[in-house]
Amino acid sequence: MHRIVILGGGKGGTLAANRLRKAYGLNEASVTVVDQDDQHIYQPGLLFVPFGLTHSEDIVRPRGRQLHRGIDYRTSAIIHVDLAGQSVQLADGSELSYDVLVVATGAVLAPDETEGLTGPGWMEKVFTFYTPEGAAALEEALAVFDGGRLVVNVVEMPIKCPVAPLEFCFLADWYFHERGIRDRVELTFVTPLDAAFTKPVAANHLGGLLEQRGIELVTEFNTGEVDGTGGRLVSFDGREVPFDLAVVIPLHNGASYVARSEGLGDALGFVVTDTHTLQAAVAPNVFALGDAASLPVSKAGSVTHFEGEVLVENIRRFLDGEPLDASYDGHANCFIKTGFSKAMLIDFNYDVEPLPGHYPGLVGLPLLKESHLNHLGKLMFQWLYWHSLLPGRDIPGISSAMPLGGKLQALESNVKERVS
Repeated sequence: MHRIVILGGGKGGTLAANRLRKAYGLNEASVTVVDQDDQHIYQPGLLFVPFGLTHSEDIVRPRGRQLHRGIDYRTSAIIHVDLAGQSVQLADGSELSYDVLVVATGAVLAPDETEGLTGPGWMEKVFTFYTPEGAAALEEALAVFDGGRLVVNVVEMPIKCPVAPLEFCFLADWYFHERGIRDRVELTFVTPLDAAFTKPVAANHLGGLLEQRGIELVTEFNTGEVDGTGGRLVSFDGREVPFDLAVVIPLHNGASYVARSEGLGDALGFVVTDTHTLQAAVAPNVFALGDAASLPVSKAGSVTHFEGEVLVENIRRFLDGEPLDASYDGHANCFIKTGFSKAMLIDFNYDVEPLPGHYPGLVGLPLLKESHLNHLGKLMFQWLYWHSLLPGRDIPGISSAMPLGGKLQALESNVKERVS
């Protein structure tokens, strides 16, 4: 019997476990999932909490209940992985041996690594919405905020869901309009990037939308200190951005046990992974997906879903001694809430940046364009998450490979522009 151990019970670990359980009978493979707690958070929902559009208790469910029957779920912190001995040491004193290991423990916030961030003012005038506790505290702070400068700051990349800070800015613009105090609030988006987003075409669209909404964009700002008492962000080059209320997205690292497991991760604790097969560089029987992998692609939930199809197929091929499937193309897509019951959708991969068009085909959701249809898609995604994506079900017409049909005209125009 094959022994498959999955570290992490978030989206990646859960959908991989459920797909593997369907692929292998109970007598063919054992599937074990390990996580340090039993709280599965629908992370896209955290964005809505500060604006009173949902509540933390509505986006958290037990991890074990999301797993199919026949999957062993263990609640324990992970001490380290013994790659030579093919085993995982857990904090509860037990040890799990494996034939295949899947690392899916995501990215971990590291606010203590930024000077002053968790010092005076933390959870008083300096917040983050990337945790349930932070999002709930920020909801209370926004409810009594009656004017001043609100700054949204990304300390450094990579981060989970890189469009979420932009979404926060757009929703804050809507929120203060709804409260009738938008004219008393200055909104500023501060990023270490040289534009609003990493991809040029999308960056132009999103930067233009920030300008339309009267949201200041500060680029190439590498935050070295957060002064909660004085209300200042201070960059390493000495520039300062003042604030009355700051929403900070902290540094992200890989899980701490990765750093304690010799050879498993890079300097930030992310697993070095083949960009197309999802096989880890450190050992042929180790795979990684989602935010835990060091792939040059957004750390977004859609990425994890698309990777999952290829990963499960490659675990099967590895155990059967077959060549691996190198078909993962870096496919990612993201809904970007822009407020006022509208949203934008972007779809891209390693080679093709977000372009106008439709998804998934010539007829579908509009790309790089605000629409109410995209807003409805964003809202519907939560139901799909719990009832389709996590259980490991296929969505008709949606696959891991990025579809080109709805972008063909846009692709042709993009090529002509580059040639000229």
